[in-house]
Amino acid sequence: MITENDQLMSDIRARFAHVDRCPEAGPRIFFENAGGALTLNAVVETTQHYAAIPDNQGRDNEMAHDLVRVIADAKDDMRTFFNAPEGDIFVGESGTELLFRLIMNACLGAEEGGVVLGSTLEHPATRSACARWARIARKPYLQVPHNDETGCVTAGDYLPHLRPDIRVATILHTSPVTGMGVDVAAIAGAIRAVAPDALIIVDGIQHASHGLIDIKGYDIDGYVISPYKVFSRHGYGVAWTSPRLNALEHDALLGGPEGNWELGTRDTGAYATMTDVVGYFDWLGGQVSGATDRRARIEAAGAAIHAHEAKLTQAMIHGTGNLAGLADLPGVSIIGGADNPAREGLVSITLDRMDAADLVSALRHRGIRTHIRKADHYSGNILNPLGLAAAVRVSMCHYNSMDEVRSFLTAMRDIVDEVT
Repeated sequence: MITENDQLMSDIRARFAHVDRCPEAGPRIFFENAGGALTLNAVVETTQHYAAIPDNQGRDNEMAHDLVRVIADAKDDMRTFFNAPEGDIFVGESGTELLFRLIMNACLGAEEGGVVLGSTLEHPATRSACARWARIARKPYLQVPHNDETGCVTAGDYLPHLRPDIRVATILHTSPVTGMGVDVAAIAGAIRAVAPDALIIVDGIQHASHGLIDIKGYDIDGYVISPYKVFSRHGYGVAWTSPRLNALEHDALLGGPEGNWELGTRDTGAYATMTDVVGYFDWLGGQVSGATDRRARIEAAGAAIHAHEAKLTQAMIHGTGNLAGLADLPGVSIIGGADNPAREGLVSITLDRMDAADLVSALRHRGIRTHIRKADHYSGNILNPLGLAAAVRVSMCHYNSMDEVRSFLTAMRDIVDEVT
């Protein structure tokens, strides 16, 4: 286990850039991982290497040949990471841009008539894309209401809204506001039971750093991640598409490779940095298990990450040692409730008699970086039904330590004492 192994935690943290120190502000605890995880040192080195190379793929020289190999190897690595033996994997501008592209092509390419189905839990990347392209495709856009109390949505919530003419459906794997993960396989299975030909697209952006991805087990048609939220860098997104989705007409150069999704010259460095990410999961799985198969090591890493983050959030909510947890601090409210098994490394809170922005600042002055979520186009779908103008998001990853949680709880106790 990561939590009980001080040497492993030290080795993990040594692999990330700026793990405990901001290059601008100095020492700090990084609890803003939902806004973008820390970057692997290997990713920094790989990015620098490929940024300096002038050659492009498809030329008759040794460097160009190697770039093609690097991209092919990275796609194989990501197939193992996603557990996606079929379909295509490609990069785009960002996770949001790729979700728009996949949803656009699904809405325009699906059978005429019918509806597009999503949920109110979802990020605006899918909700906005569905609203736009469902209208253009003349398909009503329906949304399954999420559970305000739990901050989640389940297959049971979907059941009353399922109908045979669902043409496109979207699922959010984990909410970046509530931190709750959903059972993608169960929801997709419920949709397939009623609308077997629906094209199902999953937003995996928030989930990717917190546990396992198992596309083979989901029975879906599209899955998108943003690598900067899973230990890589900004500037690109990654999508997986099923053979069914690949077969739909989509933007491509005339006379180009059949089924190709990539437009223009690819960034070899983007692919190469995903090889670094997959290699990290492989390494971590080898530290926490005796597995010899690469996919099995990645699965072991996912399980260890989930278990460690669960311990961190439990300690943050219920306390550790003589430190009271958030649930016992007067005036603190926790979105999604104190005991929620769907939580993935994230706790969103409010504090009576203190604006969320002021709480973020108070924590920053104590060396702890968090983030405000406002009831705007990003988070209003979650916060408005709760009657909240804003909340403070405290988001962790597996490289965060129990000592950092203790520092956070100490800071919160001092802040609560000041306002009570």
